[in-house]
Amino acid sequence: MIIDAHQHFWQLARGDYDWLTPGLAPLYRDFMPEDLRPHLQRNCVDGTILVQAAPTSEETKFLLEIADNTPFVLGVVGWADFTAPSAADDIAELAKHPKLVGLRPMIQDIADDNWMLRNDLTPAFEAMIQANLTFDALVRPQHLSQLRELLSRHPKLRTVIDHAAKPRIADALFDDWAHDIATVAKETGAFCKLSGLLTEAGKDWKTTDVDIYVTHLLEHFGPERLLWGSDWPVLTLASNYDTWRELTCDLIPSERAKSAIFSSSAFDLYRLSERQLTTS
Repeated sequence: MIIDAHQHFWQLARGDYDWLTPGLAPLYRDFMPEDLRPHLQRNCVDGTILVQAAPTSEETKFLLEIADNTPFVLGVVGWADFTAPSAADDIAELAKHPKLVGLRPMIQDIADDNWMLRNDLTPAFEAMIQANLTFDALVRPQHLSQLRELLSRHPKLRTVIDHAAKPRIADALFDDWAHDIATVAKETGAFCKLSGLLTEAGKDWKTTDVDIYVTHLLEHFGPERLLWGSDWPVLTLASNYDTWRELTCDLIPSERAKSAIFSSSAFDLYRLSERQLTTS
């Protein structure tokens, strides 16, 4: 099976997408399963991981309802309030849903770069470990040292870095990101998503702009800890589904690596079980 390990759906009328404004014209409309399905079929993608886009429990329920009624959605990465006194109980309750595979606090939007290291978040992270959920780390380059510290505190926390921590490709700022993400790869068991790179490169991206980043990630994480995601529909700000799928196929050097990045790594990371596949 080919897995798209990072995609989104949203409905504007829900009203909880504060970041989604008319200024983002290509994205300022509803995106639902019927919009994605032709892209999946054309690219022979069998299943997806649906990822939250709003920091509300209501949106997570909305996504789980979609997953219940959409066979190709194999898992949902939702959201929970890690700061709530009831966080551990809330996470345990969410984890009862067979398609809830992970949680993602929207760290990139939090003003405090050290937020993830707050002591009062420990119960939430421990609850995730207990529930066998994956932590999707939506971070930027300035968060990588804090992420390394967090994972040293919670070495059993299964973690994936979304969009390779959003390197500033358009500004050609490679060296600091390269050092910090290589350190995380070496010192922790974190996975990394091969996603979002064209968006960070901008509309005028060239293959050579992205190649150096993909090569670096392959060198330090290896294909067994990399997984492919489209980041659709955010991807449409810079490119399209077919182009990103073809480009990543071209940049991955071997069939063995392709097999891991497009399939087995997602199964390993998100623990996609027979239960989830049969309920699809």
